[in-house]
Amino acid sequence: MSLLTIFRYKNSDDRALASSIHNIFGFYPKNIELYKLAFTHKSLSSKTTSGHTISNERLEYLGDAVLSSVVAEFLFKKFPTKQEGFLTEMRSRIVSRSSLNKLSVKFGLNDLIHYAKSHEQHKFKSMGGNAFEAFTGALFLDFGYKFAYKIIVNRVIKMHIDLVELEKNEKNYKSKLLEWGQKEKHHIVFKQISSKGAGYDKLYVIQVEIDDKEYAKASDHSIKGAEQLAAEKTWVMMMENQNSESN
Repeated sequence: MSLLTIFRYKNSDDRALASSIHNIFGFYPKNIELYKLAFTHKSLSSKTTSGHTISNERLEYLGDAVLSSVVAEFLFKKFPTKQEGFLTEMRSRIVSRSSLNKLSVKFGLNDLIHYAKSHEQHKFKSMGGNAFEAFTGALFLDFGYKFAYKIIVNRVIKMHIDLVELEKNEKNYKSKLLEWGQKEKHHIVFKQISSKGAGYDKLYVIQVEIDDKEYAKASDHSIKGAEQLAAEKTWVMMMENQNSESN
């Protein structure tokens, strides 16, 4: 780290975070405060004098949109002859919570996250994926879209995502279930039937209904996660029933 870069940061903690980001992604932040916020989990959220909550959730929201846009543009250029359905599915797999959680572990981003000790049991649930999105939001605000695109494509997608293998993998269970329903003319609904807890410990309970008939339900700390789990349970249940009927 050059002297000019060193003097850009206020203290050793800021310099350590900047060095980690440089080692992982190949650049030094201009506004380190954005990245400190990106790695501050909502379990450590605080409020400003005006009552606004300070955590990485707003950056996560922004990063989700930026990441989706970057991946969509990359896939559009990468696969010039593929149709919308293929591109949408590939983007969904790349930016899925499971994929982002794995990338966060691979990059070591989980080690950069500050969170309440009471959240230890949920540390690796979706915290890493959320932080990755928040980091992307910080990157966008710090450098703009073009630079963010360059980092995400060159440092993340090209180096750590196997597109060939990704094409071979099964689609997520929610997509499989919805496609089956569309093909077979069944009405499928993912209904939130309740929620448990509050704050960062909140659990959402989702139930699958097919033609107004109740099927499996599941819970998770995100609605998307609960929908996937409920879809998987429903799909497995349907396959088991199909196999038993054919025997």
